[in-house]
Amino acid sequence: MGSDSDIVLSSRIRLARNINGYRFPNAMGSEEAKKVINECSGSILEGNSTLANSFHLIEMSKLSSVDRTAMVESHLVSPVLIDNYENSAVLLNDDKTVSIMINEEDHIRLQVIFPGLQLDGAYELADKIDDVIEERVDYAYNQKFGYLTACPTNIGTGMRASIMIHLPALTMTRNMNGILNAVTQVGLTIRGIYGEESDAQGNIYQISNQITLGLSEEEIISNLTAVTKQIIDKERAARKWLTKSNANALEDTVWRSLGVLQNARILSNGECLNLLSNVRFGIEVGIIDSIDLLTLNELMINTQPATLSKIEGQEVTESSVDIKRAEYVREELKKR
Repeated sequence: MGSDSDIVLSSRIRLARNINGYRFPNAMGSEEAKKVINECSGSILEGNSTLANSFHLIEMSKLSSVDRTAMVESHLVSPVLIDNYENSAVLLNDDKTVSIMINEEDHIRLQVIFPGLQLDGAYELADKIDDVIEERVDYAYNQKFGYLTACPTNIGTGMRASIMIHLPALTMTRNMNGILNAVTQVGLTIRGIYGEESDAQGNIYQISNQITLGLSEEEIISNLTAVTKQIIDKERAARKWLTKSNANALEDTVWRSLGVLQNARILSNGECLNLLSNVRFGIEVGIIDSIDLLTLNELMINTQPATLSKIEGQEVTESSVDIKRAEYVREELKKR
């Protein structure tokens, strides 16, 4: 849990970097990819900093497809990294707040995720790790354009700052279109729970910067933080309005959702996320006090198909995944 965790699930900083002398990952062969993995991982694991003992290297090719997909579901790596699994790897720290993806779209995608609204803290850690890597790696950098990246939209700082935020009240009151239009006018974008090209399931959205060139990292973070705080205020106001003007309807939605989760025998992924969102909303506004937010956070991740397979100890087939999901949710809620 972190600042404003009743609305903000997490803060993420992602830095895109490339190494001089190597082609971008989409153009390199397996031998060149292996050299990049060795150089990047060596900068952390063979260095003199305290980071060396807190990270371990995971080669994507050595994982099963279920394990790879589960890492995406847990937001530890991106779908792009596992699409290139034969030539990619990730350095993951012990508490899984930092992942350094190697040979994703760029040679290095350094990601730090903190709970709640903590962009400044996430950037501070990302910047320190970036400095450690740069001590041993020659970054592709241009004095005029900044860090050079495979996609021109990332050039400059190479930084994407993002907030994962739960906005059920603004969604219920049909104010999200207005929010979407407003943020795009200030250089931000809103996406779904798994980023680009994903849907906003469970009333969870990702707000991030679109502009990486012409602004400093501090300016990007300041802008995103200021806009996020405004959205938090609007969500709180919408929640207050709903609990006063539609109290019975809101309570009915929350308790019905919990009832379905506690008793359903079949749950699709989308339905499960939406029901969990309603229950989370009920916890956040004080309708439910027997379940905590951390439990809901766990259920949102653990009910994803690949993660569910790992929990079950065997791959859950497509025909049975909705049954297993409902069974898992019922059993977990009984423990609370």
